[in-house]
Amino acid sequence: MPETAPLVEAVDSLAARLRSMPQSRLLGPVPGHPSRAAAALALARWLAAAAQSAEGHPLREFPDAGAFVVGDQLAVAGHDLAAALAALPADGSVPLPEPLGGPAPAAAVLAAALTRVAATTALCT
Repeated sequence: MPETAPLVEAVDSLAARLRSMPQSRLLGPVPGHPSRAAAALALARWLAAAAQSAEGHPLREFPDAGAFVVGDQLAVAGHDLAAALAALPADGSVPLPEPLGGPAPAAAVLAAALTRVAATTALCT
């Protein structure tokens, strides 16, 4: 089981930043995305898909509930992935679908999640 506390902390920090962000910044464009909210939603969708894969569930589309709840959506998706990875054995793997990178060891999925959270955090500063 990989240590998931760094993922939870990083997701919680970014979620708090998004929740307190003024509308003008939240809806402002960033490289690769029409807004910071859209960048965070893309991250939440990746985290949710990885969590669903780790739990052996079929992938379901993560909804766009609006810019003003994206921090909450991100927190839920990040915590779901952390819980799913924590439940796997130390040498466990995640059957990610090819669009998400294909099957990977749980530690690699955790590292990818942390990298994605850091990149989105950089966009949202």
